Amino acid sequence: MLNDLLDRNAAWSAERQAKESDYFSRLAGQQRPEFFWIGCSDSRVPANVVAGLDPGEVFVHRNVANVVHSSDMNLLSALEFAVEALEIGEIIVCGHYGCGGVKAATEDFPHGLADHWLEPIRRLARAYAVDLAQAPDLEIRRDRLAELNVIEGVRRVAETPILQRAWTRHVSVRVHGLIYGLKDGRLRNLDCTIGPGHFLQETSA
Repeated sequence: MLNDLLDRNAAWSAERQAKESDYFSRLAGQQRPEFFWIGCSDSRVPANVVAGLDPGEVFVHRNVANVVHSSDMNLLSALEFAVEALEIGEIIVCGHYGCGGVKAATEDFPHGLADHWLEPIRRLARAYAVDLAQAPDLEIRRDRLAELNVIEGVRRVAETPILQRAWTRHVSVRVHGLIYGLKDGRLRNLDCTIGPGHFLQETSA
């Protein structure tokens, strides 16, 4: 299996260089992605593939069920690097329908360490229990919970000191929420974008 992977890599590398001789030297020289992607670890949702982007165009952090924990130093360090060093202007929190992490968060039997990680999703399920109960079946209920998890993730990213400091310096960086459909390969905008001045508008409202 490993040899097959290495053979595929060699073929891909040769094909890329045949199409664009300076492709790898250009990528090696500088990393200037336009997007920072916070997504799910699910192997069916690779960021650059589903977004139609090439390597070097998206900086990626992934975890189980794309949960944004305010104490996750891995995510926070990647976020800080994206904003401070890479000067990325667009941050995307992307979940997906049919998410195994969301499914696990709604089940009553134990899943080991994942249960600790998924607690924010269970908290959302309790907070929106009345709304979720109106969904006609369990799959739709879970997909709606996946959407709510993305929306909550957008807000949590926006509330980090990293983003708050950037906006104080008038850095034009925005946070968006997207959801991916495994059944049709489409990304959908959840219309929950937060950008500079958002919290000031809330305060004055």
